Amino acid sequence: MSDLQQYINNRKAREPEFAQNFEEGYQAFKIGFLLKQAREEARLTQEEVAKQLNLKTATISRIENHSEEIKLSTLERVASALGKRIDIAVNNSHLARR
Repeated sequence: MSDLQQYINNRKAREPEFAQNFEEGYQAFKIGFLLKQAREEARLTQEEVAKQLNLKTATISRIENHSEEIKLSTLERVASALGKRIDIAVNNSHLARR
């Protein structure tokens, strides 16, 4: 187990609120990270992608660093510009049902 994974597991055990919100935050981080990785593999700058999509460079930066507040249609446009696509899955919730 990596140091990071051990830290995450320990913090989840100590802080119920962190554990409850971790997956949602992690998924948002992961989307941005994957799009940044795709952009870098395509050897494009944030500015080049923004210009191609008629967006601000700050929008591309926000997607890569804080993607939880980005519209799905924008994510799809960015992915398409990088030769990728966004796949969405609906899974059973880990939250208790009321």
